Amino acid sequence: MAVAGPSATSSGLQDKLTKSFIPTIKRLHFKVVQYMMEACIKLQLDSTTSASACTIYHRFFSRCQAQDYDPYLIGATAIYLATKVEEQFCKLRDIINVCYRILHPNEKPLEIGKLYWDLRDSMVHCELFLIRTLGFNPRASDLPHKYLVHYLKSLQSWIDRDTWNTVPLCDLAWGFLRDSYHVDLCLRTKPQHLAIACIYFSMEVYCVQVPYNDVAKIPWWKVFCEDIKLVRIEAIISELIDMYDMETKFKPSIAASNSRTKGKLTSS
Repeated sequence: MAVAGPSATSSGLQDKLTKSFIPTIKRLHFKVVQYMMEACIKLQLDSTTSASACTIYHRFFSRCQAQDYDPYLIGATAIYLATKVEEQFCKLRDIINVCYRILHPNEKPLEIGKLYWDLRDSMVHCELFLIRTLGFNPRASDLPHKYLVHYLKSLQSWIDRDTWNTVPLCDLAWGFLRDSYHVDLCLRTKPQHLAIACIYFSMEVYCVQVPYNDVAKIPWWKVFCEDIKLVRIEAIISELIDMYDMETKFKPSIAASNSRTKGKLTSS
């Protein structure tokens, strides 16, 4: 009978440690994306720019280990890079000031001085590092927003007018899509599939159905995308539910956890 050597034992221990570390990493990324979303809102950036920033962030950490980098610096730099990718002008100084203020709400506003210039230099160098890590192609191949708008516009002519005007399906579906960027669904899901799943989820919440869908030869979601299956839609919705469950467990806000985040977004 073969006996496992030291290397096999070490490997098994490493696997256990890695698995136990995964939930902590997910919570960290959730928290950082929450901070990025808040910064994008305060900077008055478009939804596509915000989504592009989150996609850049998730793409970077799909290739790099979270413990090796300051995720708040990566998140702030991803926002700056996304404004260039989506051609929505935003001053680097504004991004630095907003991100610093979110992480340090109890301190004085950041003034022009050594700390500001150190942060600026860090973000400029981090931007170059991000671009290189992403293979000099920071632009997302495709975003689901245009598909969501197109699909909702088509559903508007299928669903009863009174139902459509009284039930906020569009707002809820758009909210699901925006929240989905708190996790890396955008990297593992086709944009068409994600858009359909958000619509399906919102219809389930409000108990809205497409008329005659149960007797139709082709369900409404296959009309929009031929290669999607109901089991895939349910899997995406399940991940969204898990994400919201993680949000309810993660009660402390960024402001409340300032003592733990203090020192982040520093020159490194």
